[in-house]
Order: sequence, then C-alpha cells, then structure tokens
Amino acid sequence: MKTSNPTKTASALNPLKKLLARSLIPLAAASFTLGLTACGEQQAEHKAVYLLVDTSGTYTEELTKAQAIINYLLANLDSGDSLAVARIDSGSFSEKDIIAKTTFDMRPSAANDQKRQFKLAIDQFARQLKRGSANTDITGGVLQATQYLNETEALNKYVFIFSDLEEDLPHDHIRDFPISLDNIHVVALNVTKLRSDNIDPRDYLNRLANWQNRVIEGGGDWRVLNDLERMDKLIAAE
Repeated sequence: MKTSNPTKTASALNPLKKLLARSLIPLAAASFTLGLTACGEQQAEHKAVYLLVDTSGTYTEELTKAQAIINYLLANLDSGDSLAVARIDSGSFSEKDIIAKTTFDMRPSAANDQKRQFKLAIDQFARQLKRGSANTDITGGVLQATQYLNETEALNKYVFIFSDLEEDLPHDHIRDFPISLDNIHVVALNVTKLRSDNIDPRDYLNRLANWQNRVIEGGGDWRVLNDLERMDKLIAAE
C-alpha cells in the first residue's frame, strides 16, 4: 500500500482552508454567473472536465483537497459545460467508478440546482469512503475520461488527475499501450511525494516524466499544478 509523507503543518493547511472557503461562497449563495450567448458561440466556448480522484492507500487523506477543486469547478463552469468526477481504484475503466456527471442546463436556475445536487453527491461519497482501494488503475481512468469528453463534443476538454501518479495494477490488468488524447488538456494535481521519494527523488521525477511522455505521444498537452492556490487560472488560462 502506498504511503505519503506524513508531515503536515498548520501553515501548509491554511492556504487550502482559504481556498475551500472561497470555493464554497458562490455555492452557498447559489448565484453562479452563467453566460448566455448565441447558439454558435455557446458551442465554441463549451468546456468539458473529467476529474479523476485517487482513492488508493493513504491518498484518501487528500480527499478534502479534491472537494475544494470540485467546488472551484462548480463555481466556474457555465451553462452548456460538462463535468464528471470519477474515482481511481483497482479497475477504473468502468462507468461504476463515475461518482457524478452532468451537463449544465442553459437555464441558470436549473444549472444552479444541478450544481447543488452534484456537490451533495460528492459530499456523500466522501463521507462514505472508509478505506482506499488496493490498487491504482490510472490508465483505465484516463481511458474512461477520454470517452466521456469526446462524447460531449465540447471544444475545450480537460482531464484532471488528482493522484500521486503511482500506478499499481492488479496482475492481470494490461495497460501498457498508447492512449489517444487528441486536443485534450491533461493536468496533474496535487502530485504528492511518497516516502520512497525521499530516499530517491528520481522516482518522483520519473513518474512525472513518464506520464508527460504518454500524454504528449497521445496528442494531448500536459501540465502539473501542485499549488492549489493557483487554481484561479486552471480553466481560464486556456
């Protein structure tokens, strides 16, 4: 089972608390800004986001940060945009791992209701998650993500991977093959360091490099965002 660096300080948690508070304000107010444009412009500006959340080992301890990311997405995605959140577990190429998914209605009031229901589903999942999965099928999750994103026909497509990027597969799972990621933005979030990385930091760097190569070879682009205080540019920058 994977373990992350157990050292936690109050100063490290303060930025996250601020981020979570800022993300919850627009949700509590239930007054999201939902831009309405002509039909042609809507199609051109639509976004689709698929967030993969690692639920293996002690990475479940990072779930509060994942909830802050989801709150940010709910506050910033508009009518016509799509959002899905799925868990990464021992076999992630499956619809059963999708926790919540929706395309936001063009009517602002209906979209607000969808966002509230989406948040309730995520909060319920977080409360019920008692222990992490035994393995980590990141590749299967990415494959599932590409299928969902392509079906939305959105112009701007994102896969966010909330994980330490350490893939640990069941012995009978085959994942060593190229992944088609044409015109998909892949962003690795909160890539925590494992205890073994302190012994040999090259393990951490190799995980990042390996996934970067897979994404670029598949036709996508790659970014890493570990400072969650910079999430204000996560979508708007594209």
